[in-house]
Amino acid sequence: MAMDANTLKTMILSAFPGAQVHIEDLAGDGDHYSAHVISADFVGKTRIQQHQMVYQALQGKMGTELHALALKTSVPES
Repeated sequence: MAMDANTLKTMILSAFPGAQVHIEDLAGDGDHYSAHVISADFVGKTRIQQHQMVYQALQGKMGTELHALALKTSVPES
C-alpha cells in the first residue's frame, strides 16, 4: 500500500511543528518521494542525526508503505 504526499508531509510536520516541508513524488506512484525538511530542531545535529529524526517521525512506515525517500535536511537561515 502506497502513502500519499499529504500523509507523508503531515507525519513530518507532527514531529517538527513549524518546519518547512517540501515533498515531491518522484515516480508518480506514491512510493518514491523526495523530501526537503527545514527545521530549527536540527540545529547542532549532524546530517545523520537529522535524517534519523525524520525517519523516526515516519513511525516505521519506511520499507512498508513508503519504499524510497530521498531526504534532504537543513536548518533555517538566520
